[in-house]
Amino acid sequence: MELILKQDVENVGFKDDVVTVKNGYGRNFLIPQGVAVLATTSAKKVLAETLKQRAFKEEKEIADATKIADAIKGLELKIAAKTGEGSKLFGSINNINLAEALEKAGQTIDKKFIKVEGGNVKRLGKYNAAIRLHRSVIANIEFEVIAEAK
Repeated sequence: MELILKQDVENVGFKDDVVTVKNGYGRNFLIPQGVAVLATTSAKKVLAETLKQRAFKEEKEIADATKIADAIKGLELKIAAKTGEGSKLFGSINNINLAEALEKAGQTIDKKFIKVEGGNVKRLGKYNAAIRLHRSVIANIEFEVIAEAK
């Protein structure tokens, strides 16, 4: 089944992409949720016209995303967490905590665009995360989990 996405869908595609998915997934989830529409010939023509008009805006968005990516790469993030015995954490550090740390550093990034390598962090140390600022701009950032002062 060929569909046009109305918004970004994890592991499927980005907004305004024409994607092929299994019939059940498209018919039972994507279309009823309002996330996609059928890719008819008329819908494809409308999409092509929309993409032409958006090409200029896209260049500016990429430039802005690249500027933010450069600013993020220069940051040294340290996230303090409560620890138990050894280097184990009480709880874990995830994309929400990283978004809060970036907010404190002056960069507002939505938590859904942040992926911490390996999922949740449960020990002290240095880790990496990927931040998707645009479909073509992904910034990799290194952060450190340190013990909270008692």
